[in-house]
Amino acid sequence: MVNNHHDTGYKELFSYPEFVQQLIEGFAPAEIAQLMDFSTLKSHSGNYITPLFEEKIEDVVWSVNVNWQGMAQEVYLYILLEFQSSVDRTMPVRLMHYAACFYSELLKQKVITPGQGLPPVFPVVLYNGSERWSASLDLYEMISPEPPGLLQVYQPRMRYYLVDEGRYTDEQLGLVQSPLSGVFGIEKASTNRQGLQQAVDRIVAIIQADPHKERIDKIITRWLKRHLQRLGAEVDLNQLNSLVEDKDMLAENLENWAQQERQEGEKLGIEKGEKLGIEKTARNLLKLGVLSDEQIAEATGLALDEVVELRIEGKR
Repeated sequence: MVNNHHDTGYKELFSYPEFVQQLIEGFAPAEIAQLMDFSTLKSHSGNYITPLFEEKIEDVVWSVNVNWQGMAQEVYLYILLEFQSSVDRTMPVRLMHYAACFYSELLKQKVITPGQGLPPVFPVVLYNGSERWSASLDLYEMISPEPPGLLQVYQPRMRYYLVDEGRYTDEQLGLVQSPLSGVFGIEKASTNRQGLQQAVDRIVAIIQADPHKERIDKIITRWLKRHLQRLGAEVDLNQLNSLVEDKDMLAENLENWAQQERQEGEKLGIEKGEKLGIEKTARNLLKLGVLSDEQIAEATGLALDEVVELRIEGKR
C-alpha cells in the first residue's frame, strides 16, 4: 500500500498534551472525555508500536487516567494521523494490527504481565482528506457475508473513533473555541483565500484568550508556517515569529498572494480564450477545403498535428 502522506506538522502538534486534550474534549464523545483526568497525560510515542507494515505511519500514543467507579485506571490513547488524499478502506485491519503489536510490545517489555491483564485502548483516527471518510468503523463490518448465529461470536471486533475534519461545518467548529479547532478551520479554508484570512483571524483571537498564550502562539505559528509552505504560498515566512504580533503582516502577505493567484488565473483565462478563437478559425478554413493542413498551420500558428487533429474531429 502506498501512503501518499504529506507532512502536515500535526505529529508535532500532538506531541503537546494540550492538543491531545483539545482533540478528545472538542471532538471525541463527551462521556469519554469527562472520565479523563488530562493532568495525567503521558506520552509514549515511538515506544511501543512497531507495525509489520512497510509503511510510515504518523501516530502518537499517550496514556491518561480514567476515573471509573471510584477507581483510576490507565487508558492508552492511540491517535493515528491519516493524511492521505484518499480513504484507506483497510483501516480496521490496520488498526487491529497496531493494537496487537502494541499489546505484544507491552508484554515483551514487561510493562505488564499477562496475569495483570491488558490496559484498555481508545483508538482515534484523525483524517483530513478531501473526500469524506467511507471505510468501515469496525472490523466486524468488513466480514462478509455475515456469519450465521453461533459463528458470530468467533469473529474479531475492533472499532475506532473517527474524526473526519472535513465533516465539520464552520458553525460546528465555531462552537469549539480551542486552538485545535482553529487549526481545523485553517485546514478547511485552505483553498479559499478569503476564508483562510478569516480562519487566521479566528485562531489569533483564540490564542489571545488562552492563559498560556505565548506557548500556544509559538506552537501554532510553527505549524502555520509549515502549512503555508505546503500550500505553496508565495508568502515571506521568515519574518513570521508570532501569529499574534505579526498578524497584520501575515494578512498583507495573504492578500498579495491572493492577488497574484487572481492575476495568474485571469492570464490563463485570456490564453485559453485566444486558443479557442484560433481553433475556430482553423476549423472554418478546413471546412472551406481550399488550403492544405500545412498552409492552415502556417496561417494560424497552430502545430501541424493540432490541425490534423481538428480535421479528424470535423470528420467524426
